[in-house]
Order: sequence, then C-alpha cells, then structure tokens
Amino acid sequence: MHFKQAVFDEEGWRKVLEKHNGRLPIRIKAVPEGKIIPRGNVLFTVENTDQDFYWLTNYIETMLVQMWYPITVATVSREFKKILAKHLKATSGSMEGLDLKLHDFGYRGVSSQESAALGGAAHLVNFCGTDTIAGVLMAQRYYGCPMAGFSIPAAEHSTIISWGKNKEKEAFERILDQFLSGPVSVVSDSYDIFNACKHIWGDELKERVMERCEDSCLVIRPDSGDPGETLIEVIKILGECFGYSVNSVGYKVLPSYLRIIQGDGIDLSSVDLRYMSSNCIGTPLGGSQGNIIYKNGPAGKTHQKQLGKFQGFKKISCGVEKILAKLSDEGWSAENVLFGCGSSLLQKLNRDTLSCAFKCSYVETNGKGMDVYKQPVTDPSKGSKRGRLSLRRNSDGFLETIERGAGKPEEDLLVTVFENGNLMKDYSLDEIRKNALLQDEELNPNLYNHEQELLHNHISRIH
Repeated sequence: MHFKQAVFDEEGWRKVLEKHNGRLPIRIKAVPEGKIIPRGNVLFTVENTDQDFYWLTNYIETMLVQMWYPITVATVSREFKKILAKHLKATSGSMEGLDLKLHDFGYRGVSSQESAALGGAAHLVNFCGTDTIAGVLMAQRYYGCPMAGFSIPAAEHSTIISWGKNKEKEAFERILDQFLSGPVSVVSDSYDIFNACKHIWGDELKERVMERCEDSCLVIRPDSGDPGETLIEVIKILGECFGYSVNSVGYKVLPSYLRIIQGDGIDLSSVDLRYMSSNCIGTPLGGSQGNIIYKNGPAGKTHQKQLGKFQGFKKISCGVEKILAKLSDEGWSAENVLFGCGSSLLQKLNRDTLSCAFKCSYVETNGKGMDVYKQPVTDPSKGSKRGRLSLRRNSDGFLETIERGAGKPEEDLLVTVFENGNLMKDYSLDEIRKNALLQDEELNPNLYNHEQELLHNHISRIH
C-alpha cells in the first residue's frame, strides 16, 4: 500500500455517488480563456457546494495545478509574438504574416503525447504554424476548430544525407521536383550551409528557384551554428545571388519566391518576468494561470480559491530579439525570416517559470467563516491571498484581485465554468484567440514600457 495504511476515503466517494449521482459538488470560477492577466492576480477559484464534501477542493488540487503547463506555454508563445510583431511592424510597415512567424517544432522534445497536445494547442492560441499534430487534434476535439494549425512539406537531414555528400545538389533538386507547387522547406546545413546557399541554391539551381513564386516559395533552413551570425551570413549570400527589393519603410526584402526559417537555438531574449502577464489557456474547464487552494477545516463548508502568482525577477535569455535586431541593423526586413521553436517552447519550462500556485484562502467550520493565508517568515514572497477572492478592473483601468470577500459580484470578472458536474462555459478557439490578441500599446515600445512600469507600481502598492 502506498501509505502503508488505509487512507482512501471510500465512504466519502460512495456518498458522492449516492447523493450527487457521481457528479462532483464543486464550483469553479475562472477568467475567460485567453485573457491576459497581470502577475499576482487570482485566475480561478474553487469551492465545494455541499458542506459534506469540503475535502473535494483539496482532493483535486494536483490535477488543477497542472494548468500551469498550457498557460505557461501560451504565455511564452505570446511573448514571442510581441517581439516578432514589433520588429515586423518596424521593418515592413505591416503585420502581414505574423500568425505564421513562429512554428512549433516541439513535438519530439516533449515528455508525452499528452504534453504535446496541451502545449501544442496552447501555442495555437497565438500562432497558426505547427508540426505538433497532437495540438491540432486537441483544438479540434475540445475547442471546435476544424484546422487550427498549418505546415508545409519539409526536408529533414536524412532526406539529404541519404544521397551522399557529393550529391547534395541532386537531393535538393529532387525535392523541388517533388513539390512543384506550394511552399517547401529544405534543410541546407548538412555539410556547409554557406556553400549550399551560394553555389547550389544560388548558382547550380538558381533558375529552378527563380521559377517558383510567392505561393510556392523555397524556404531555406539553417540548422546549426550561432543563430544570429549564421542567419545574417545566409541572408547576405542569398541577397547577393538573387537580389532584393527595398520595401516602403526602407528595408531589404528577398524575392517573394525565397525565404529563410531558423529553427535551431531559438528562445526568448531577455524577457523580464516581472512584467510578463499570464495568457490564461487551459482545459475545457476554463484555463487558469496557476491555482491557490485553501485547506479546509475538519468539518463544515469550505471555500477554496486559486491564485496564479508570478514570483522572482529571473530572465530567460537567448536569441529572437537579438537576431531580429541584427537583421534590422543590417537593413533587412523581418519579412524575410520565419522561426521555429522546439523544446524552448514546449519543454524548457516548469511550474516555477511563472510561479503558479494553489493555496487555501477561506474556510467555514460549523457555519463560521474564516479568512486564511500563509506568510512564511523565511520567504515573504510565498505569502498568499486571504479570504474570498474576486477579480475586477479598477477606476485606473488595471486588473486587481479583491481579497477578504470585499469584491462586488457585479464587478467580478471570474466566470463560472464548472458547477456540480456540469460544464457551464465552453470556449471556442476563436474566442480564446480573440481574447489573446495583441493590443496596440504592446506594439509601441515606449507606450508599452511606460504602461508596464505603471502596472508594476500599482501591483507593488496593492500587495
């Protein structure tokens, strides 16, 4: 036996079956899926609706805390989108093609099919490019989207090296023959990416490449080396071989039949997690950014609330911002490149990335209510909210959590999504994507930084 003693409450579960026909007597309220919520706020609450089953709220804690994963993926994916949108707008004058700028390469890098489905679907809130089919299927099954993501035929190294080093040109040509229409991606670093771009694509197969059009463009994929340095050198070579035009805002653009995708070594670039807001994507129960469960008393009705918290000021460092800045410094538009991201998108994160937590805030014992909280002397950052929680937008326009039951029901932004075994709100992917859209101020660095500083000061004041 796991606990070396009998601890399973068989009698309690039989009562759930007898009294409620097996349906859980709990109520879950959550922010609408896809909504962007600043750090430190409640994201969903849970309470039992039958005083005999006060223990249920704690019982389901582990399953609900797992919401951290899709929420963190969606949040990180959206941070990528903000960076890409800023550079695309600055170097092209438009946002065309943004939804395909970050491709999910993470299927093989996750721990399970379930992780691929959850993380893959979370990424699809922000982008439409993916090779993680499990995420597409999840969006189809649970979020009413017939086809949430797209991809193109793409060569991998085995399809190139199986021809042998001396026949790399023939391998490339075979792929062009195989996919005469529609875009196709060809990994080109099996031996020498610079030689492949200059002498094979840019000389021996140049006419074949130029025969293609925007709808059937060749996407060249570097896959090794320093992402920034390699990409800059590749685009320079291709510009010399195929030429380029200058767009309306003065940046260079390769011919429409030619693009580059960088999928190796891609990560966020020095994103300050103090200001990262959660992208609340979860399960059909209503996505939540972490939870806080409140432990119940020995008897009576127990209300349990959840809180998503963002603690710590650590930075995630790597390359997208740096790469795009280098490109623009060299006079190249972000139109020329796409990015792929694998484990950094779906795997290199954990519950502490956004410090998601699930703590008890309110209990009722024998009809008497009590606000409860934790406040460890050894780590004040682990202090939790107290009392019944609600979320509102204040007179300054900021979202804030109201504690101790002081919130007004008409102002509460939390929506009942599950009650007594019934799904009360079922969000579609279209609704979630709409909630997660980038706002104008997020695309203006000066306005956005000022807004975030105001928000940070506001959070410091109310906590």
